[in-house]
Amino acid sequence: MKQNYQIILNNTIEEITKNHLRPTLLLHSCCAPCSSYVLEYLSRYFDITIFYYNPNISPKEEFLKRVNEMKRLINEMPLNQKITFIEGKYDSERFFTMSKGLENIPEGGERCFKCYHMRIEETAKAARKDGFDFFTTTLSISPHKNAQVLNEIGNNVAQKYGVNYLFSDFKKKNGYKRSCELSEIYNLYRQNYCGCVYSKSQALIREKNSVNNNV
Repeated sequence: MKQNYQIILNNTIEEITKNHLRPTLLLHSCCAPCSSYVLEYLSRYFDITIFYYNPNISPKEEFLKRVNEMKRLINEMPLNQKITFIEGKYDSERFFTMSKGLENIPEGGERCFKCYHMRIEETAKAARKDGFDFFTTTLSISPHKNAQVLNEIGNNVAQKYGVNYLFSDFKKKNGYKRSCELSEIYNLYRQNYCGCVYSKSQALIREKNSVNNNV
């Protein structure tokens, strides 16, 4: 059954606020633009550590560029707490092995779901290892990402590893719009594709079709 994950998040925040708690949160980040609003929002309630684990990003230079933008945002954004940063291992071979046989599936399909799972599960493992109270991902802020699937994956791996998953749909409450505003304010590098070679090729096709349609 489809859930309203923003309501679930609201209830979680209400509960921790009522009990005067400030839990630790391991936040999987896909990029600085998507993280901007999530940090602005959640830093009021959680002690946050960013976990940058994205072996899908290609080439490595693109990965490193996004890492540097994430670090710059953390340093420049005025938040009411210090954000800790963990850079996950860049293991592109793991992504290509995972996506074997799914190369031609359109973006937003099974290949993407497996990629969500790979990154969220790695976050859950790290959250258990380091004793975090919660873990979640910034991925749901994108209008191109399936929040239902993301949260189902998060719930499943939370049960597997015994760590609380923070249910969320960060595009709600104008979250995506606010992330675009913050990206302009901090002049963030904002890419037009998710990060993998398959999403990049589809972005190039969209650009080409757009140019042809405007001729």
